[in-house]
Amino acid sequence: MSQAANKESEVDVLIIGAGPAGVMCANALAMAGVNVRIIDQRPAKVAAGQADGIQPRTIEVLQSYGLAERLLREGNQMHMAAFYNPSPSGGIERTSRAPDVTAPTARYPFEVTLHQGAIEAIFLDSMKAHGVTVERPIIPTSIELSQSEDELNDPSAHPVTVVLQYLDPQDGQGDSEIVKAKFVLGADGAHSWVRKSLGISMDGEQTDYIWGVVDMVPDTDFPDIRCKCAVHSNNGSCMIIPREGDLVRLYIQLATRDVVDPATGRVDKNRFGPERLLEVARKSFAPFEIAASGPVDWWTLYIIGQRVASKFSVNERVFIAGDACHTHSPKAGQGMNASMNDTHNLAWKLTHVLRGWADMSLLKTYEFERRKYAQDLINFDKKFSKLFSGKPRTQDNQDGVTHEEFIEAFQTFGAFTSGIGVHYEPSSITRHQHQALASKLIIGERVVPHVFVRAADARPYNIQDLLPSDTRFKLLVFAGAIADAAQAARVRALADALDRPESFYRRFAHGDPSKVFDILSISSAGKQDVNYTDLPPLLRQHWSKVLLDDTDMYARVGGGGYETYGIDPQHGAIVVVRPDGYVGMIAPIDGLQDLDAYFNSFMAQ
Repeated sequence: MSQAANKESEVDVLIIGAGPAGVMCANALAMAGVNVRIIDQRPAKVAAGQADGIQPRTIEVLQSYGLAERLLREGNQMHMAAFYNPSPSGGIERTSRAPDVTAPTARYPFEVTLHQGAIEAIFLDSMKAHGVTVERPIIPTSIELSQSEDELNDPSAHPVTVVLQYLDPQDGQGDSEIVKAKFVLGADGAHSWVRKSLGISMDGEQTDYIWGVVDMVPDTDFPDIRCKCAVHSNNGSCMIIPREGDLVRLYIQLATRDVVDPATGRVDKNRFGPERLLEVARKSFAPFEIAASGPVDWWTLYIIGQRVASKFSVNERVFIAGDACHTHSPKAGQGMNASMNDTHNLAWKLTHVLRGWADMSLLKTYEFERRKYAQDLINFDKKFSKLFSGKPRTQDNQDGVTHEEFIEAFQTFGAFTSGIGVHYEPSSITRHQHQALASKLIIGERVVPHVFVRAADARPYNIQDLLPSDTRFKLLVFAGAIADAAQAARVRALADALDRPESFYRRFAHGDPSKVFDILSISSAGKQDVNYTDLPPLLRQHWSKVLLDDTDMYARVGGGGYETYGIDPQHGAIVVVRPDGYVGMIAPIDGLQDLDAYFNSFMAQ
């Protein structure tokens, strides 16, 4: 082998796979200034098809990275859902319409649909602006993890060795490279090479449900073609997902005998093309007509598998995320959302460990939090798939699924499917105490959006826009009624205590506490009654960091925030928000010892 072929390099994080989980992670790490590389075996990014639905919570997450605006500009929004069932006269009829999203606190109460390639492009452009591009086409050929405990426990060591093969080497470039990495992320899909190489099993089962997918511009008289639709007919089930422009996606239930090769038991795409898929759809849509108005944009067939990986990491050095660690049916619109939220959860933890801000033990919370979520997702998917794929109840089929059952499931699971109801269990970074002090800001859940006004200029801001994914912990000091002398004294005492060298704020500052912690003060006072300068300097480090729970100048937005969050407007509370936007803990204004205990449990000096 030539000398050039044996190139060796070091990197902090190597990401294998540039799908949604991979690019979310690479972008977050690139924005944080981490030395990261991302490789993919595909020669080019996705042009059409694949995953396409972004749920309300994922839009909030994209907003925290400054990426939601483009998504909202390019994508289609689904606000309404419609439900069709067998009609007594044959064919189907509409039974009801309902909101597509059933999560009352969603900031974006809709889903956005856009093809996966366009969603990935949003991340790829952001990564590029931070100096990171996907290297392709490259595949890993071997991965080896050091067995040395000293090396594994040393955050500055490079205990993972990965050999890469360049599938299309440029002139003078060798065709392989040895990469020594501190951490590796396998975001390489359902057939993950990383997962298989590490011997991690996928637990669960294949279902009997087979579905076809067609993306096309329809020619139809169906009145709800631009709504999300669940169609239950005596000829099978179908789902409609309206997409960007005039595109529509159809999910069509198929019979096993039509698409499975009896010799192998696998789906055989040669047995069933897009024309036959549309034939099946036409039967389900009767008496309405539906056809493709031009060539089909994309299509595929799949059997639903419902599985979760037995573990999501090996020694907290190699991680897997996205489809590599959980697979389920696409109809609940969860795949890409679960994948991106996996690595949104992981990226800040890697960053803190790499910077020396946190103990290696922080990385254990990735599997703890996301594996439970994946298991909840599979349990949801089993119920939903069964309801969706089941025959509708009719006079002749009393065991079928009733419309009421389906609607109830659709709404019960609304908080879950929207991503709004994701709840992380108690751990070092999610400390369940003092919940009563902010009874509606649930510890372990994301911060509920609400509009407050800036004290300095009365400009209204959604609190979520002041909680960017910038790797910092946010300390929300709900300062209460600061015009009251006794409360003002308590708030001053908090500022004095935070400023002492032994407080977490100084101990874990790494030279500059504002790099690690961002303090926002929120008073319950009205805009006519206080000045932002009334707060102690530590709690107003910039004029923009003091908010009031009041309306804007025209009383159009804002006000009622303390009530929305269940916080006493007199005495206030402190809310710690993790870098990923989830509530980590709550403490009383004089509860500095609780804050110290929280940060002491995982942070490093």
